[in-house]
Amino acid sequence: MKQLKLAAVLLGLSLFGSAVYADVTLQSTAEMEGTWKLQTSKNTLTDKAPVTREDTWIFKDGKVTIVHIPREGKYYDQPPVSYEIEEGKLKIALVGNNRFDVFTVVEKDDKNMTLKGKYGGYYFFDKK
Repeated sequence: MKQLKLAAVLLGLSLFGSAVYADVTLQSTAEMEGTWKLQTSKNTLTDKAPVTREDTWIFKDGKVTIVHIPREGKYYDQPPVSYEIEEGKLKIALVGNNRFDVFTVVEKDDKNMTLKGKYGGYYFFDKK
């Protein structure tokens, strides 16, 4: 009987836990519009060593421009590329080819956004 109660409690917690971390489903590109400063990135949500970031992502008119990207002691800006919303996820074109990076929006409000890359990396933004 104790095992049954324990199993019920664990099942309830797992259902509740998954509801807390439900992904945000995007409806249109307008939801992404604005300037987002990338603060940190992590390999997983529980990663103890976040990487401090310096780049800014500017979403405007169906294009995203990433500026102030550090590389070898200097900074560069990526040319604008198109982005779209497909099946509630953010698809950003890669420079120079016909492929896309796909991101799931984990959390988003007026001031903060968390994206999850298709390979599991997390990106934490503040709205400028």
